[in-house]
Amino acid sequence: MNSCALVIPCYNEAARLKSDVFIDFARAHAEICFVFVNDGSRDDTSSVLKALASKIPAQANVLDNSVNQGKAAVVRQGVLHAIDSLDVETIGYWDADLATPLPSAIEMLNLLESNPALNMIFGARVQLLGRQIDRKPHRHYLGRVFATCVSVLLRLPIYDTQCGAKVFRRTPYLRSLFADPFVSRWIFDVEIIARFMHLPAGGSQPPEQSIYEYPLPYWKDVDGSKVKPFDFIKALADLYRIFRR
Repeated sequence: MNSCALVIPCYNEAARLKSDVFIDFARAHAEICFVFVNDGSRDDTSSVLKALASKIPAQANVLDNSVNQGKAAVVRQGVLHAIDSLDVETIGYWDADLATPLPSAIEMLNLLESNPALNMIFGARVQLLGRQIDRKPHRHYLGRVFATCVSVLLRLPIYDTQCGAKVFRRTPYLRSLFADPFVSRWIFDVEIIARFMHLPAGGSQPPEQSIYEYPLPYWKDVDGSKVKPFDFIKALADLYRIFRR
């Protein structure tokens, strides 16, 4: 299996970070390491992360920002840190609340390893028989409207851009997807796809051949999400800004 660094953006996660789950998973999967990025939290997130890292020092890196920068910036920071400092074959990012359980990362990495044409695998929250996707109705329907807008603008039949579970093959062009600051603090996932589609000719396979949406077997809305319903309006405005750029 590919070695992998998972970037975990953290903001005020002290009360709900499942340290024991991260530790147990790391001990069971030596090929996985974590880059925890504390985004200027106002609670004890920093000390919680340092305590966690002390239990798995070979598999945990902690980046501690004194000022809140937003999810897009800290994911970018963590990915660039992994590219520059870690000897791994794949790099991804994962929501700290573990709405997507960590074992799904292994399944996604297996898919990446067995399909050389793929460069990115995105988790997709698709409600199918035999799968448990527990999502609040208003978030689901707003998400469907947003995903449709993205599909139309990018001309790409993508179902779920905003799931916080993604892995990327470490390729020569991966840095270019994260090199510049993102337009949006929240829907940077869309901008990653847009940047990928505008790579110089010959730099990659077409998106349809390079990106795979993996229907997650389990996903659960976790209380305390930083995303609020009104953010949907801001997301549409950011989508327009990304499209213009």
